[in-house]
Amino acid sequence: MKKLQISLNSIGKVKSFVNAITQFDYDFDLISGRYVIDAKSIMGIFSLDLSKPIDLAIHTDEDELDDIMEALKPYIIE
Repeated sequence: MKKLQISLNSIGKVKSFVNAITQFDYDFDLISGRYVIDAKSIMGIFSLDLSKPIDLAIHTDEDELDDIMEALKPYIIE
């Protein structure tokens, strides 16, 4: 599992983020405080406070991680 912080501060970013991760067969969880939601759920994402950075947990094999990180580049907070 890999954890990182992302920013989804607009409707367009949320839509493109969900489209980017749905191409992968792995589980992605967004963690905001005590809430954990499926990152592939647009409705779930909109239930979170999007004005703050959100933790993303990626449940994947290490060999696929490079492709996933490339797809997530626009959302990752450095």
